[in-house]
Amino acid sequence: MHLKRSLMAAVIGVLGAAAAAQAQTTGLDLAKSKACMACHQVEAKRVGPPLKSVAERYAGQGDAMVDYLAGKIRGGGRGAWGAVPMPAQTQVSAEDARQLAEWILSLAPAKQ
Repeated sequence: MHLKRSLMAAVIGVLGAAAAAQAQTTGLDLAKSKACMACHQVEAKRVGPPLKSVAERYAGQGDAMVDYLAGKIRGGGRGAWGAVPMPAQTQVSAEDARQLAEWILSLAPAKQ
């Protein structure tokens, strides 16, 4: 019985890791398709801040932060990251903006 539980836990762990890897790939692909990567990179500053820095700043603040970031993606913003404003990305649907925000927040390092 203990062996079955251990095996099941291992399978769940592998499936969870695969799902997380798929979410990372899907998020990056979506960001590329919506031209986010023209101004942002995952780990380095380009025109806008690195997406990992955005994730670190807003990590652990729940669904309200997903909504906030999705609104910033679609509505643009200025001043939070320096002098260069982020133009509104009205071509990004509300659902895609929410998926992008969730993906960006997933880039934050795990808290220990």
